[in-house]
Amino acid sequence: MAVPKRRTSRARRDRRRAHDALKTPTLGVCPRCGEPKLPHRVCSGCGTYRERQVLSVDDGD
Repeated sequence: MAVPKRRTSRARRDRRRAHDALKTPTLGVCPRCGEPKLPHRVCSGCGTYRERQVLSVDDGD
């Protein structure tokens, strides 16, 4: 069984974890309704993708 020969120092551990932070998602703006949306996803506000109606979105009234 593999066992580390030496203890990992705080500096080495933290350098390894430097890239583990979560990044904020990049949001685009829907050209039809103007709501923020993730790229390459259907707009949840109006249901369009690449200027085409893909989903029928209920207003919730």
